[in-house]
Amino acid sequence: MKKKIVLALGGNALGDGLVEQMQAVKTTAKAIVDLISHGHQVVVTHGNGPQVGMINVAFEAAAKSDAKTPMLPMSVCVALSQGYIGYDLQNALREELLDRGIKKPVATLITQVLVDEHDPAFKNPTKPIGSFFSKEEAAVLEKQGHTMMEDAGRGYRRVVASPMPIDIVEKDTVTAMLDAGQVVITAGGGGIPVIKQGNHLKGASAVIDKDWASAKLAEMIDADMLIILTAVEKVAINFGKPTQQWLDYLSPADAQRFIEEEQFAKGSMLPKVEAALAFAESKPGRQALITVLEKAQQGIEGKTGTVISQ
Repeated sequence: MKKKIVLALGGNALGDGLVEQMQAVKTTAKAIVDLISHGHQVVVTHGNGPQVGMINVAFEAAAKSDAKTPMLPMSVCVALSQGYIGYDLQNALREELLDRGIKKPVATLITQVLVDEHDPAFKNPTKPIGSFFSKEEAAVLEKQGHTMMEDAGRGYRRVVASPMPIDIVEKDTVTAMLDAGQVVITAGGGGIPVIKQGNHLKGASAVIDKDWASAKLAEMIDADMLIILTAVEKVAINFGKPTQQWLDYLSPADAQRFIEEEQFAKGSMLPKVEAALAFAESKPGRQALITVLEKAQQGIEGKTGTVISQ
């Protein structure tokens, strides 16, 4: 059965740095086009950790050497990373599609994701970004409005919040592009975090979890399936222990129970399972799949991966 799929790429799908990314997207494009060739509508989302880090460090270095060069807001850094990653990814997808005789437009959409300015995460920013600063440099940055945190004796780093996504601003555009038969790359890096102020959207000092943003996007565009790609073929409980057990299927109740038992590592598998669960519970019939990129089509066919559904 042909499905509308949101495919959330993991970090290993993009590599680190310019050269690695250009090579990685070629392999990634083959797996994505495999899904398209089976008739699925595919929306691609992705992380941006190494890329946005590189952008931050570059502008921080420039600011240190030139007082006229600003430290870029996190929202702008995410926007830059969306364009930079999208450029390589859409070209790799276009080439792979044409090599297979498939004429289908591919486009990257600069995407804003709405967050709540009263989200508790803003009161306790914990996500470190960029390079290290001395105590004196950190004090200057704090006067400029940045939140700084000492990092294990290595110096001070800027930290930002990680609020929950509540809406995808460009969701109607994504739907229109899909209806026109296009492949859409969107919500890169979790989306550009914005706060609504009347009709104005203000960039927020934050990063949004890519898997949570992908789940919200999948919900908003009424996708049939959310596929969250990771480094392992299936989700496991008691991971790394003699009693480790790979899971083919998780009911919402079992997924919630395992979350409460702290079976999944924070910052790793936990947000993936939580986001998958949120999408699966958002409407009857929706499925979330967690697996590796190379076996996404097999996962859709029920041959591998971990499926979460009602």
